[in-house]
Amino acid sequence: MFPAPCNIGITAHIIDDYQGLYKCRRNFIGTALGIREELDIQMTKFVFLSDKNRERYMRVIAPAGNLLARLDVHPNVLSLTGLILSVLAGLVYSSGSFFWGAWIVVLAGTCDALDGQLSRQTGKTSRFGAFFDSTLDRFGEVFIFMGLAWHFAGGASFLPGAAEKAPEFQSPLAVLFVIMAIAGSFMVSYTRARAEGLGINCTVGWMQRPERITILIIGSLLGSFPVIGLFLMKLTVLVIAILSNFTAFQRIVHVRRQFLRENPPGPLQ
Repeated sequence: MFPAPCNIGITAHIIDDYQGLYKCRRNFIGTALGIREELDIQMTKFVFLSDKNRERYMRVIAPAGNLLARLDVHPNVLSLTGLILSVLAGLVYSSGSFFWGAWIVVLAGTCDALDGQLSRQTGKTSRFGAFFDSTLDRFGEVFIFMGLAWHFAGGASFLPGAAEKAPEFQSPLAVLFVIMAIAGSFMVSYTRARAEGLGINCTVGWMQRPERITILIIGSLLGSFPVIGLFLMKLTVLVIAILSNFTAFQRIVHVRRQFLRENPPGPLQ
């Protein structure tokens, strides 16, 4: 047994060491969070659609929105129209008509972009309207990708007069890409909704819905080229699948970083 003064000195030394280790741990965590934040900022700097391009697009379609506002069209009608067009696009994709499918997706995307503007112009903005529009957007994407999956699975066309498909169009791998793309698009939406339900703003990531639709349109137009078009269409779906799921991962990292910033680990955690 050590004398009492010695015990006190040893205890004080242990406490000092423990406090020093805890400070080092806190500094290390702070440095790690800083590095992670910088990496996150660098990752989110890259965007497919800049704000300027979005503004240019909205200026182009603004006259159509003004006309609909003067006609007193309800925004929910426009949301439903976008869903109907998405279903039609899925049917066209199922027949392998990538070119015409792309232009129908353009119309569906325009409806989706205009319904928000229309709700503001007509004073019919509501929380249910926002929820309704987002829900129909998810259904619309599913119908579009279902059409692509049906086509690559070799299913018969639903449209009358469609040409018979060649055997090379059948591709189980492309169907897998479509399934991954659907999963990615849903996870991008879910991670944002779940994070915002926890009080965290979560709009980071490369492949949000406007980017997915834009890449799909470009890839579909390229997919109408002879010989190489089919390969480009499959590549487009693969890119959407990879980057959509990567965006969901970006949002997981973002939410985790926000939680660590707000609630740093304690000395015994």
